[in-house]
Amino acid sequence: MKKNNKNGENMKLRRSDRMVVISNYLLNHPYELTSLNTFAEKYESAKSSISEDIVIIKRAFEEIEIGSIETITGAGGGVIFTPSISDRESREIVEGLRDQLSESSRILPGGYIYLSDLLSTPSILNSIGRIIAKAFRDQKIDAVMTVATKGVPLANAVANTLNVPFVIVRRDLKITEGSTVSVNYVSGSSDRIEKMFLSKRSLKAGSRVLIVDDFLKGGGTINGMISLLAEFESELAGVAVFADNAQEKREHLSYKSLLKVTNIDVKENKIDVEVGNIFDK
Repeated sequence: MKKNNKNGENMKLRRSDRMVVISNYLLNHPYELTSLNTFAEKYESAKSSISEDIVIIKRAFEEIEIGSIETITGAGGGVIFTPSISDRESREIVEGLRDQLSESSRILPGGYIYLSDLLSTPSILNSIGRIIAKAFRDQKIDAVMTVATKGVPLANAVANTLNVPFVIVRRDLKITEGSTVSVNYVSGSSDRIEKMFLSKRSLKAGSRVLIVDDFLKGGGTINGMISLLAEFESELAGVAVFADNAQEKREHLSYKSLLKVTNIDVKENKIDVEVGNIFDK
């Protein structure tokens, strides 16, 4: 067995080793079309051998619901890995998050809920990214959008799973953003007219965008981001939130949520949380 990869050179591997590195490559390059010749040249193996490897990896990935591998034939063909997560695992994760969010110690002054610990834990973010990506697997998504600051780690996790850029809308001007586009929106928490900004360089015209946020109250911030999409001649692919407050009234806003807060009782120090509509067909 010849190995020589310290300088990025090609290497000859046993089949078992080759399947491990191919699997690792696919897991780290979701939604990318990779030619079988790429693997054949890199691992100094026949294309037919690589094809057999892919069949075995595909079967294993699908059996344990890591994701699916699509093989595209022809001169410009190859394989594309689409990450996924089983319904059972998804529900277990969301139900566990529901229990954590129901803890009375999370209630903050003003009826807000403390989420920062959950949305800063890598394993939780990785799982949420996979769950949201699966919920929108039938949509073509070119970018993920969120507003600074709490939604950033969540949007980043979703964008990583989808292997697309994520863009950050800001509530104040940053000189490092260059030229920006701004829109006015009604803040759901204060009913005041506020402004949000997005760099002109951050989003290509014609993009299909998934909006991701941490907590949905009145929907003003999300409606503001939807207005920004129109300014960039882009299209809304969907809206996903970690949790939404079911006590708030909002109209004409379609979204998917992992969790739904049905009651926040500050006096009784109690939070009622249910699983959201993320699993609804």
